[in-house]
Amino acid sequence: MNVLVLNCGSSSLKFQIIETDLAHIENDTDVMLAKGLIERIGSQSIINFQAEGQIAFKSAEPLRDHKQALLYAIKWITNQDSKIPGIADLADIHAIGHRCVHGAERFKKSVRLDNDVISGIEDCIPLAPLHNPANLKGIYASREIFGPSVPQVAIFDTSFHSTMPETSYLFAIPYQLYSRFKIRKYGFHGTSHRFIGYRYRRLAGKERDDVNIISMHLGNGASACAIKGGKSIDTSMGLTPLDGLMMGTRCGDIDPTVVEFLSHNEGITMDEVFSVLNKRSGLIGISGLTNDMRDLLQEEKEHQDRRAKLAIDMFCHRIKKYIGFYLAEMNGTDAICFTGGIGENSAEIRKRSLTHLDFFGIEIDDELNQLACGGREMKISTPESRIAVYVIPTNEELLLARDTVRVVLNAPRIW
Repeated sequence: MNVLVLNCGSSSLKFQIIETDLAHIENDTDVMLAKGLIERIGSQSIINFQAEGQIAFKSAEPLRDHKQALLYAIKWITNQDSKIPGIADLADIHAIGHRCVHGAERFKKSVRLDNDVISGIEDCIPLAPLHNPANLKGIYASREIFGPSVPQVAIFDTSFHSTMPETSYLFAIPYQLYSRFKIRKYGFHGTSHRFIGYRYRRLAGKERDDVNIISMHLGNGASACAIKGGKSIDTSMGLTPLDGLMMGTRCGDIDPTVVEFLSHNEGITMDEVFSVLNKRSGLIGISGLTNDMRDLLQEEKEHQDRRAKLAIDMFCHRIKKYIGFYLAEMNGTDAICFTGGIGENSAEIRKRSLTHLDFFGIEIDDELNQLACGGREMKISTPESRIAVYVIPTNEELLLARDTVRVVLNAPRIW
């Protein structure tokens, strides 16, 4: 089955075509046939497509909206010059999987799209005003283009965290506010954390119920997840992705009165305050330089920049804090797994995040840690380490494709 996976942002469209079925899933033999990204939709769009094993196609075209962008992508996908195996026309795309950020309490698993499901995603817009409308643009466009004959599936970032207990997801505010408005922790990056749990199970030879790990998704957006018995029992992001770890431009954990203080003393609106907290805080806010960890590490090394070092140290300190929190909450863990752009590629951040945790018996092998970059999946802890440490590249698109297959075929979800 050729599955088109769509991940739509407010002005972007990201896709992959993955050949998979139940046998492929069982044997980990799925094949990524092509991938692409269209940015700046609504103006002169920047286009980057690539079929597996082929030279990348790059262009710039004026694309008005997501429908036009999707049509452009489909034209390239079905063009024989693109040399995508098994794809000759629209009929060779057998199903479509959509990444949806917020499913609130309604969507606790991936579901086949119909009018009722779309209405439910629309109802979740107040909880994710930046993300759900963007996801819906891709849904509207693909339904119009492909029609009812091609099954489409919605996969939610929040659904993996629906297993959290009340003690984890409720805020200590009047309970009636939760009852009326569903104000609570939902968590995000669920597809990534779920994939990491699955890959760890494969690597360690465990059953799902025996998976007890701390998953660290570290990138420009960052979150931690406590997975016990194969289920998410806690995660760092809250009602929105602003909460939790320090990130590229987001502040993470903060005293709520800072919002009121800034509004009064800076004379700015609430929207302006949250713009500061979401877009001008985190690594870029502390360093005053950049939100790119690679550049900050270089500044620290070459120029001994004090604020670059401070931003890095704060980033690693927050990671360490959540590791300690989850070790207590879970009564120990079998492994700590790093993923995401920073988690997969920065040996320095992994090392600094795990220093001074000797009490827990965590020891990483410096040589293996240096090797585990650039998409390498490997264990980096020493044989003596009481807690294993892994680097596991995430693959959210593969999980989206697999869930699409399972929903379409009405097959049980094995993870």
